[in-house]
Parts: sequence; C-alpha cells; structure tokens
Amino acid sequence: MNYWKILVLILLVPFLMQCTPAGKPTAGDPYDHRVDSVMATMTLEEKIGQMTLFTSDWDVTGPTLRENYKEDIKAGRTGAIFNAHTAAYNRELQRIAVEESRAKIPLLFGYDVIHGYKTIFPIPLGEAASWDLAAIELAASVAAAEAAASGLHWTFAPMVDIARDPRWGRVMEGSGEDPYLGSLVGRARVRGFQGEGFENGDKVLACVKHFAAYGAAAGGRDYNTVDMSDRLLRDIYLPPYKAAVEEGAYTVMTSFNELDGVPATANRYLLTDILREEWGFKGFVVTDYTSINEMVFHGNVADDKEAGEQSINAGVDMDMQGAVFYNHLKKSIEEGKVSEAQVDQAVRNILRLKFVLGLFDDPYRFMDIEREKRVVFSKENQDAALDVARKSIVLLRNENQTLPLSKTLRSVAVIGPLADNKVELIGAWSGAGNGNDCISLLQGIQNKTAGSMQVRHAMGCDFEGTDQSGFAAAVNLARQSDAVIVAVGEKAQMSGEAASRSDITLPGVQEELVKALVATGKPVVVVLMNGRPLAIPWIAENAPAVLETWFLGTQAGNAIADVLFGDYNPSGKLPMTFPRNEGQIPIFYNNKNTGRPFDAANKYTSKYLDVPNTPQYPFGWGLSYTSFAYEGIGADKTEFSAQDTVRIRITLSNTGARDGAEVVQLYVRDLVGSVTRPLRELKGFQKVFLAAGAKQELTFKLTANDLAFHTRDMTFRAEPGYFDVFIGGNSDATQSIRIQLAE
Repeated sequence: MNYWKILVLILLVPFLMQCTPAGKPTAGDPYDHRVDSVMATMTLEEKIGQMTLFTSDWDVTGPTLRENYKEDIKAGRTGAIFNAHTAAYNRELQRIAVEESRAKIPLLFGYDVIHGYKTIFPIPLGEAASWDLAAIELAASVAAAEAAASGLHWTFAPMVDIARDPRWGRVMEGSGEDPYLGSLVGRARVRGFQGEGFENGDKVLACVKHFAAYGAAAGGRDYNTVDMSDRLLRDIYLPPYKAAVEEGAYTVMTSFNELDGVPATANRYLLTDILREEWGFKGFVVTDYTSINEMVFHGNVADDKEAGEQSINAGVDMDMQGAVFYNHLKKSIEEGKVSEAQVDQAVRNILRLKFVLGLFDDPYRFMDIEREKRVVFSKENQDAALDVARKSIVLLRNENQTLPLSKTLRSVAVIGPLADNKVELIGAWSGAGNGNDCISLLQGIQNKTAGSMQVRHAMGCDFEGTDQSGFAAAVNLARQSDAVIVAVGEKAQMSGEAASRSDITLPGVQEELVKALVATGKPVVVVLMNGRPLAIPWIAENAPAVLETWFLGTQAGNAIADVLFGDYNPSGKLPMTFPRNEGQIPIFYNNKNTGRPFDAANKYTSKYLDVPNTPQYPFGWGLSYTSFAYEGIGADKTEFSAQDTVRIRITLSNTGARDGAEVVQLYVRDLVGSVTRPLRELKGFQKVFLAAGAKQELTFKLTANDLAFHTRDMTFRAEPGYFDVFIGGNSDATQSIRIQLAE
C-alpha cells in the first residue's frame, strides 16, 4: 500500500469516530477534524510551504524567480504549483508531493483558464456582450471540465473588475462597466467553474480577482494606482466581488493596485474587514504574481520581509511566486512580527480546500489521461464554443440592410490583416489554446459558401506600420467582387495584461485601408476583432455595416460567417461604452449630472468644444437583422412601500421580417438623493426571442432593495422619493414611467 494511502486512513480515524452514519460530523465544518489531524503533524516550515505558490517551467506568465520547484515540492516548501498542466505532467509532480515529501500533502494545481482551456471561447468581455447568463455559465463549465481533466484544480478567474477606461488592456478579461451586469456574469462564471461540487472531477476552484478596484487604475495604465471614495468603491466597484463570493467562490486574488494609499495585498480593510468580516468569506486569499514584493516599489515598506508581515497580517493566505513567506516568514514569527496562530489560520484555509477537492482521498483524481483524451477539444465542446461565439457578436451599424449578405452573390472579397489569421483570434489569456486550431474568418466563409461563390482574399496591410503597398491589390479585388468583408482590429497581445494603449484607434494604416475599400462604392462590411472598445468615428459614420466580434476563440470564423450570411441573427449588446475619441475617456453610461448640464444654447455648461458629450455607441447598444418596438410601459402600482414589489410591464414586438432575440433592458434614475445619484442604473434585463410579427408582454420586478445605495451616512438603503424607470434596447431607452417609494 502506498504511504499516502496509509496516511489517509490514519487521518480518517478521528473524523469517522465523530461522524453520523450519513458521513457528516455532528457539528461544525465537516473538514475541521481532518484539517486538525494534518496540522498536528506539520512543522512550521511545512506550514509556510503550504502558503507558497510557485510556477513550473511549463508556462510562464511573469518573471520566473525559481527553477528548482521540484526540489521544493519534495522538501515540502511549496504546497501549490501553477502553470503546470496536462494529466501526465501534473501526475508526476503530485507523485513527488505525496510519495517523496515528509508530510505527504497533495499539491494544488492552478492555471489561468480565463476563457477556455484548450477549447477557447470568446474573451470574457465578448461573452458579456451576449447578455446570456446560461451561455456564459456553459462556457465556464466547459473550460472547467477540460482543465480538470488535464490535472488542474484551480482557475484564476473570474475577473470581475469594473472597468470604465478602455485604454486599460485588461478590460478584455472582465464584463465591462456596469456593476449589475458584472455581478450576474460573475455569479454565472463561478457556477460554471465550481458547479455543485468536485465529486465527478469535472469542476475547478474559482478565484475572484482582482480584489479590489483594479479596473480603476489611473490613466488606464496597468499596475497603476487607484484612488476613490469609499462610496464609489462600495456602490460601483465592490458589488461584483461580493456577488461572486456570495455565489460560493472558494478563493480570492488580491490586486496590484493601491487603494487609499495602501497596496491591496496589505490592505486589511479590504481583506479582513470587508471580505471576511462583512461578507463572511471562508476560503483562502492568494496574492497576484509577486505583488507582495512589489510593495517595496509602492513605497509603504522597506523590504520584502516587512511586506510579507503586512500582507499576512492583513489577511493574505498564499504568496504567488514572490517567495516572501518562503524566505522571511519564519524569522518574522521568531521576532513576534507575525503570530504562529495567523500562519495556522492561513494553512487551515488552504488545507480545507484540498479536502473539499478530495485530494487527500485521491490526490490523482484530476489526472485521468483517458478522460483528458475524451474531454479536451471534443466535438461537444466545439459546438458550445460556436454557440457562445455567435451570441457574443454585436451588430453596431447596418445601413441599407447591407447585412446579411445574400448567399447568391457571385463573389466576395475577404480583406485585411485578420481576414486569414488564426493565431490572433483566440485572444489574450487563452490558456492552453493553440491558434492553429482556430477557424479563421476566411476559412469560416469558405465553409459557409462551400464553393457556391467565389471567395478571394487579399491582406491589404499589416496590423502596424505605414506600409500601404498592399492597398492596390486589395482595392482591385474589391472592385471585382459583389461584396467586401474587411477584417481589422488588434493583435491579441494588444489587449490583456501589460497591454494598455493610450491610442485606441485602429493601429497602423488599417483605417486608411477601410476608407479605400469604402471608396469603391461596393457594399463593405467591417469586421472588428479586438479586446477593448475602439475609437472608430469615421468607420462608425461611413462604413455600410460594422460587426463587433471581439476575439471569439476557436470557432471564430464559423460564428462570424453564420452572422454575415444570415444563418444567425445577431443579438449581442455592448457591455462597455465606445467613445468617439480618447479625449472623452473615461466615458460610461451611469455617470452623474453636473450643476451645469449640457445646454446647446449656453456656452457655460458642461461640454467639449470639439466633440459631443455622447459616445459613439452607448452601453447596451446592439442592432438586429429585424426590428423591435417597445410600447405600453406601465406598472401595477406607482406608489409603493419598502415591503412592496413593483411590477413594471412593457410590450415588445418584433416588427421586422426575421425571427430574432432582443435584450430588453430596465434602467432606474433616483431623482433626488441625500448624495448625488447616477442618471441611470441598470436594474434588470431579459433576453427575449420573438418570431417575426410576434409580440410579448414582459414584466420586471423592482423592490426597495433594488433602489438602495450608500446614503450620506454610508447606510445602505433606499431613500423615499420619486424614481424614473426606463425600458428599451440600450442605455438611451426612452420609454419611461415614474414611481414613488413612500415614506
């Protein structure tokens, strides 16, 4: 019998003695006694090892600090490894931990499974554009199943940072600018990753990040500082983290930024006061990559040792890659700077999740090579990726019904640096995905037309640079074709971590290429592929049709072709505002009024001299190949008490000739508050499919809690008064009704 199996039996004895016949202890956490049994056998060095997370040499997502991680595993100096994956590779590392180390404690394996493991789904910002929570949950579930089959226990997702600045590269990793939508998406992704449990070996631990307010980095520059009021923090930025924790996320990651002058990794207000004491979080907190060490550069500590002391005392349980606990924590305890009780609590938090995963019962349960072959990149998973990709596409513009393209066209030109590109379409943070497995746009169109029309390709230009030598061939090809599809945008690594851009227009001469193609007079469809909102004023006003496709992942080309040729009617809506230019940034829909709101007749009001206040495309924007009409907004009561539920109704009609889905959005404005209130706040939405000519009455429910905010005295409650309720297809909805919350 293997040594680890003997250890498991020993550990089970005190647990079984105190269990009911149903297998659960009579009181307390069901894992308490088992954790206590392990803790009793551990040395201080081994405890510190459980608090240490190192990367393998398989994949690197930052500066590598250690190369002898296998020796650390054997010596019990690390309890978790990230960037190691595949069942066979991780099985060998696990074998070292449970058969060669003294304590025989299994390893926890983590990886950045952000929008897919091998089967890559749309970037999270794209998924959020679907406004389809079931589809988003499905994507996370597939990602979890593939990751778990490949030896992984833990993903560093979902990122739930609210982001109002598209210059920040990591907007691609989140759900956009709205806390309501962001909260629901965060919950859906936690459910998808974690499911109901880990017994089947097809789920992984979720990790909510980055705690907190990382999306508000100054100037949209990655790793930069954050400064905001507590009211803004609690009303806008914290709700998605809280929602994900309430959904049961087992781990939370700290952020790189400071908040109120204190780096988040040492911010006790965030990690203890709010996360654990207010929200009741029982999992463990891991730092982001070397964020303890980086406190020295922030300037609030003198050295790594002091940084580690502040971090653990603030509520950090595990140090990612920085080796600060590894190198200094024992001495900090000896000096009385950190209590051993604090270390014990951190280790308990970590060990408990290893028991939750079942790793002490079977450390190899997530390392099934046959299941890995069967599950990873399966046909079923490809079908799911196609479904989610189609739902994520947003139709931004469609003049004169340019789209959908007729399948009877004789020829189509597919042009642009992203026309026949595969590797960029999986986007940043694409896990173990291989761009060569992706379906390019050109390939997707060829699959769709299957030889029924002539499909010709020219690159036209590259992503960057000033070379226009390919324009002539592209324009000539366009003139010879019945329709033109031009695919432009960013490289995958132009968004994501460490990929902020001060200029969010199309890179290089891509816009000039679009202008040259539009000048031919041919029907031109601009297909955008990008990880953030772009400033595209000329294209938005002059291109006949514009599709926002983000980076759609493995099935990108097939999904876009389905939309281009009308086999799928686009239903996506923007989760983030598109500015007219960078000078408007930050621009977001739920802004507040000023004392001098815009008045065209009065110079001395809030405006720009050179551009309207309004965005290019507002939050929630998205067109369809059919048309929808809203009428008859009403309410079952216009005055209600704090105990009441108000039912708001409206009739939605499909007034076009095609079946289609519409995301019906409900917004609220609090007319008078003890502190200033946003002009609009999203409080509900429904994605509704209607056949051509059909209509349906929809009902939304509102309670006083939906109207609550942090009042002048920072109490979270709804204040009596009047509220305007708006319903429509985007944040500029005009159908409205006024309701009153009584005293």
